[in-house]
Amino acid sequence: MTKYIFVTGGVTSSLGKGIIAASLAKLLQARGYTTTIQKFDPYINVDPGTLNPYEHGECYVTEDGAETDLDLGHYERYLNTFTSQANNVTTGRIYQHVINKEREGAYLGKTVQVIPHITDEIKRRMLLLGEDNKFDIVITELGGTVGDIESLPYIEAVRQLKWEMGTENCLVVHLTLIPYLKAAKELKTKPTQHSVKMMSEHGLLPDVLVCRTEEPLYKELKRKIALFCNVTQDAVIEALDADTIYGVPLEMMRERLDVICLEKMQMPLGTEPDLSKWKEFLNKLRYPKSKVTIGLIGKYVELQDAYKSILEALIHAGAINECKVEVRNIHSEFLTKENAREKLHNLDAILVAPGFGSRGIEGKIDAIKYARVNKIPFFGICLGMQMACVEFARNVLNIPGAHSTEMDPDTDQAVICMMEAQKSITQKGGTMRLGSYECELHRDSAAAGIYGNTNISERHRHRYEFNNEYADAFEKAGLVPVGKNPSTNLIEIVELKNHPFYIGVQFHPEYKSTVENPHPLFVAFIKAAKVAQENRNGAAKKIYEKSAV
Repeated sequence: MTKYIFVTGGVTSSLGKGIIAASLAKLLQARGYTTTIQKFDPYINVDPGTLNPYEHGECYVTEDGAETDLDLGHYERYLNTFTSQANNVTTGRIYQHVINKEREGAYLGKTVQVIPHITDEIKRRMLLLGEDNKFDIVITELGGTVGDIESLPYIEAVRQLKWEMGTENCLVVHLTLIPYLKAAKELKTKPTQHSVKMMSEHGLLPDVLVCRTEEPLYKELKRKIALFCNVTQDAVIEALDADTIYGVPLEMMRERLDVICLEKMQMPLGTEPDLSKWKEFLNKLRYPKSKVTIGLIGKYVELQDAYKSILEALIHAGAINECKVEVRNIHSEFLTKENAREKLHNLDAILVAPGFGSRGIEGKIDAIKYARVNKIPFFGICLGMQMACVEFARNVLNIPGAHSTEMDPDTDQAVICMMEAQKSITQKGGTMRLGSYECELHRDSAAAGIYGNTNISERHRHRYEFNNEYADAFEKAGLVPVGKNPSTNLIEIVELKNHPFYIGVQFHPEYKSTVENPHPLFVAFIKAAKVAQENRNGAAKKIYEKSAV
């Protein structure tokens, strides 16, 4: 029988429920248990696909084309297994399903209410992944914090499940904050006590408390927390601030979080976790032999979560290259022809990020031109690839009016245009080209050498595509389409000849990068940045030696 662990949060948001859930899942997986994680979000949007990145951070896309919360990216990066549509549920989706059933007459004229109809649907979704016993343990993260009005139906649903299934089958892990008051030089437990009290008022008590803290929890403090929060003392877990999110699984193993959860669910401990590969990755991450500086050109750079998967993919690739990756955020809206050299000249490589809309587009084009002309390693993702094509058309093919119909619907020189299948679509949510699609690479392309294969599969999230009418002109001039979808002929990858590293991709490779399998394109990109830096340092050294003579 599948067991269920629910991870809730209190006191404040952004404590790291997703990281704790992923760390616990990693430890259970390392003990031999098949584990998956799902996220329940309390907002009324059906999914985060239409949300502005400033509102919710990155929209993560799964293999099956679901637009989901960015925490699913953490789940995949930690567990090295795919998630799906079923792993992310929102209040909007719950209510939409219940209302549709009501319209069909499924409730036989009864008054549809939050209890039992909404809570029953929440419970059904919570148990869905465990129905066929494919997983030994399903971990469910509840978004928001205890006490939020929108979270109440989820707390009630978990209360009912725990009553129906018993603690040995249904466990609650509650993440709270133990603040340190510098003036008093003291850790304070009251916020945690209040959070647990608020949860208990709704009929739910935690089985395990994970306490986020800046300072270590001493034994007497743990005893006090256990006494006033009605948990066993060994179930008070210290979660000290870590230097990297990838260090949290080892900290949770030291605190025996996995052992306590398994004991409370009356499950065998299994094999001792072997995290040697994880430790090797951490060692390379913490003790790099070199450093490169990557310019991230985007228009949401004020919010790091907007490019979460890209930043994590750069970390994975950096560790493999035993290289610290310093990301310099450059807002494309404030990048111009006049200041491009000033802002970009000391970078080892340039990555132009995805996005939507016309804001900051010219800045991205200026950055791409600078990388192309000055032979700086360049990586363009989705919109970054599209703008690389626009820049090339304008400045190499001498098509000054070249553009994308996304930014200029009336252009008659559209090197990027809306996909034919998208033209009749009016609704925005969940209607883009989403999920995993195949791509065939030219055998002699740099991309094929990087992947070590000519047949690949990558995830997409876009409405616009390269206009194939320009393909021959591009190839003759040196920007070669080297990857195509075999069924639609959609151009997926372009490469520039006679350049150290210049690759644009229509898909999102960052979604598939994990700790155990860093994405090959990011690994090659960081390697190219290292080579560029070494060449630049070598040239500078020669100039210095010559001037000294």
